[in-house]
Amino acid sequence: MARMSSANPQLLRSLGKLARGLSALFWGLPAALLIGVETAQTDWLKPLGFLPGLAVNALLLYGLWQMAAFQRQERPWRQALDRAQLLALVLLGLCPFVYWHNKLPEQDFFADAVWVLELAAVLFLFNLNLVLRRLGAMLPDETLRSETRQFTAFNRWLLVLLLLLVIAITVFAQLPQPSPAVGRVLIWINRASSLLLVFFILLPLAMTMALIWKTKEVILDAVFGARG
Repeated sequence: MARMSSANPQLLRSLGKLARGLSALFWGLPAALLIGVETAQTDWLKPLGFLPGLAVNALLLYGLWQMAAFQRQERPWRQALDRAQLLALVLLGLCPFVYWHNKLPEQDFFADAVWVLELAAVLFLFNLNLVLRRLGAMLPDETLRSETRQFTAFNRWLLVLLLLLVIAITVFAQLPQPSPAVGRVLIWINRASSLLLVFFILLPLAMTMALIWKTKEVILDAVFGARG
C-alpha cells in the first residue's frame, strides 16, 4: 500500500485528507458534547453566544468532508458517509437552539428543537460507526477490520437501546395516571440518569473515538510510515 501511494499522488492526497478528517472527528466529538452540555447548563460560555457550538459542529462536518475524497467509487462507503454528512449538517443548523433554550427556557419551540438536536446527535453517532465499519473494511489491516466490525456493532446496539429507552420513558411520562410500578421505574431512571448517560452515551462515544484514533494510526503507519 505504501508503494501504491508513492506511485499514485491522487491516492496519497486522498489518504492525507482521510487522516485529517479522522483527526477532526476525534477532537470534534468530545468537544461537541462538552460545549453542548456547558451551553445548556451553565453561563460561562454565554458571552460567546452560540459560536462555540457552531465551531465544533462545523469541525465535525469538515472532518467528514475531508474523508469524502477517499474511494469515491465505493458505493456502500459513500452512502454511509453521505448520511453522516447530512446528520452533521442538521447538527450544525440546530446547535444555536441550545444557547437560545438556555436564555429562554420557557419557549417550547426552543425545547423541541433541542430535543430534535439530541435525537440527531444519537443518529449521527450511530451512522458514524457505520462509516468507520465501511472504512475499516477497505483498509488492509485484518486486526483493525475485526475490531471495527465488533465494536461498531456493539456501539450501534447501545444507541438503539438508548432510543428505545427514551421512547418508552416519553410514552410512560405522558400517561395521565401511571401505575405505581411505572412511577417507581421512572423515579429509578431519574436517579440513575448519570449512570445511564455513561453507559449509553459516553461508552459508545469513547469506543468510537478509540476506533477513529486506531484507524488514523493504521493509515499513518502503513502509508506514510509515521511510526517506523
